[in-house]
Formats: sequence, structure tokens, C-alpha cells
Amino acid sequence: MTSAVGALALFLVLVPAALAVDGSALRASLDRDVGSSGAARTGALAFDLTTGSTLFERHASAPRIPASVEKLFTTATALRRFGTQARLTTSVVGDGEVGTKGGLSGDLYLVGGGDPTLDVAGLKDLAGQVRDAGVRRVSGSVLGDESHLDALRGSSRTGGAYDSDMGGVLGALTVGRGFSSRKGGPALAAARTFVRVLRAAGVRVAGRTGTGTAPSDGLPLADVQSMTMAQLVRAINVPSDNFAAEVLLKDLGASYGSGGTTAAGAAVVRRTMAALGVDRRNVADGSGLSRANRVSAQQIVSLLVAMRRSAQSRAFEAALAVAGRTGTLRKRLRGTAAAGACRGKTGTINSVSALAGLCTTREGHTIAFAFLMNGVTVWRARAAQDAAATVLARYLTAPLGGRLPTP
Repeated sequence: MTSAVGALALFLVLVPAALAVDGSALRASLDRDVGSSGAARTGALAFDLTTGSTLFERHASAPRIPASVEKLFTTATALRRFGTQARLTTSVVGDGEVGTKGGLSGDLYLVGGGDPTLDVAGLKDLAGQVRDAGVRRVSGSVLGDESHLDALRGSSRTGGAYDSDMGGVLGALTVGRGFSSRKGGPALAAARTFVRVLRAAGVRVAGRTGTGTAPSDGLPLADVQSMTMAQLVRAINVPSDNFAAEVLLKDLGASYGSGGTTAAGAAVVRRTMAALGVDRRNVADGSGLSRANRVSAQQIVSLLVAMRRSAQSRAFEAALAVAGRTGTLRKRLRGTAAAGACRGKTGTINSVSALAGLCTTREGHTIAFAFLMNGVTVWRARAAQDAAATVLARYLTAPLGGRLPTP
């Protein structure tokens, strides 16, 4: 204990006073930094989780457009509902029996389970399992089954039509994010690719490739699992993957709501947030592309606090980009006190910029923060957010030379 106090005292003495800010200086600096964004509408809150005190707020309860910060609510819900180790399953089902000479007397169904990361390697795994199950010939067709989710290809902002900002074509069965150079939806494209992979594995297919719904009593032949939910959430939030976030929202609707739709998934998010004590009402999508999303800085910080206290805390916080190092924050905040000390989720759409996350101060305090800026020039907003995050990382409960905190 004594050595820890001594080390901290020495560290604080060696750090120039100009690098640290106390409570009053923090508030003044944040007030200046947030104001410098020039945003028409701002919401901001900084909360010390260690002491339970609010450090700064400005219009903290006002609803704002969050852009991709909305993904925090989607991914937190997925971790809470599915669990950190859950995986999404893509399977192969036969409509018929496998004969003694390896013939399947019927169709073969490739059944999508809403895995946004499914790729050709996964299909090769499935094909190998089908071959190992004794199938050498399929007398019928290979049919892609995407019935787990709806067939709307884009976001709510495009009425379900293809959205060029999505980074993929939505569906329950997508290979390579659902893109294809041929006509037909992602399920048909996946089935076509699977036929090629099957043939390469030594399985012949006689029928024409298409789409359809697998029979409930079909013959299970193969399955592949996605990465864990903790890994998927990180793959969504760190680079801010719109496509995977939207598919995941529909997965939530399919597994815990009324069906595999955006609306059903949004309802699951609202219910899950309510159970955490976070009042979320205006949930329009899973990615934050829609301008119909509304959330306050207070709601975001409440989510960060609730997840810190949950069993999914480690997975959730590991899915935040690290300032100056990873994801959408890789090129931001380099060479500042926030680099490596702050984790966050960025959000950017036209005239909207947001940053929310957690900063660890040199005293070891954790500060949850949210800066939502609407009606703003994005580069100017980012500069203001970066300045604010840097100040948070420099915060000390007492100025240098004052009383040291008890470890």
C-alpha cells in the first residue's frame, strides 16, 4: 500500500502541472471545447464512475441524432440476449435420404442463420461435411434458404431498398456481404457459390440452383458456426460496420422478438434497455444510418454505466476503439493524453458527429462520456471531441500538489 502511494506521488510530481486539470478547470475546458464545435444542437455529459459524480453536462437529456453511436445499443443488446460466447449457425439440410451409393434423393438446402461474416471458407467447410456424411450426388437442386430474416436488402432510411452506405446486401444467407455480379438476391448467390464448392469437393448436383425454405423435418448434414458474439460485437463497433450491425439487429428480432425484421429487432433493443434502466424509445435501425434515431447523452452514459456493472462488461468495453490505436479512432488523438487511455464509439453522417466511451485517468478513475453534435461541420466537431477527450484523460480529483487519492 505504501509503495503504491509513493509511486503515485512520484508520478504526479514528475508530471508537469499544465498536463493535469482539476474539477473546475475541467468544466471550464469542456465548456470551451464543446462550444467550439459550432453545432446547432449539442448534447454532452461526462460522469466519473469511480466517484459517482457528474463532471460536466450540457443539454444532456436532449434527444439528438447519434449516427453510429447507435451501434452501442445494438451490440449491448446482443451481448445481453445471446451471451458473449453464442454463435450464429449456417447449416445444410437434405430433403430426402442418402442412399448406399451416396445419392441424395432430393434437394439440398443451404440454410442461413443470419451470420454477417459467412464466407467461402465457411462454405468449403460445409461442403466437406456433406461429403463426409456420405453424399456424392444430389439428384435435386441446391436451394438457398434465407427465411430466418426478412428479404429487405437495405436500411430503414431507404425503405428497405439497397443502401449504398450499408456496405453489403442484407439477408439471412449472405456470402461476402451479399454482393454478386449476377441477378438474384444474396441467398441465390450463396447457393450458386455452394454448388461450385460442392463440385470441387467431389459432390455432383443434378438440379438447377435456386432458393427455397428447408423442410422442418429435413436431414441435418452439416453446420458451421460464426465467431463468438463477443468477437462479432468487436468486429462491428471497432471499425463501425453498418452491414453487420443491421443483420445483427434482425437476428435479435428473429431470436427474441416477433420475427427477423428491423422493427422487431428495435423492439428487442427497447425492452433490453428498459431492463437495464435506460429509457430508449426512438430506435430506428441497428447501425445509426437513419436520422430517425434519437438518443440523449444521458441515455448513452447510462448504458455505459449499466454495462460496466454487467457480466458482459469486458466484452462490451473491448469492442470500443482505442484512441490513437484502433478502428475509427486509430488516426485520432495520437500523441495526446487520451491515446491508449480512452476507448470510444464514433458516429458520423451528414452534419452529425458523435463520440462516446470511457476514459481512464492517471488516478485510475473511469469517466463515461458522450458528445453528440448535430448541425455541425464534421471536421470541426471531431476537433472539439478530441480536445474534450484529452481533457478527460488529464483529469485529477485534486490539482497537483494537493491531497493524493487513497488507493
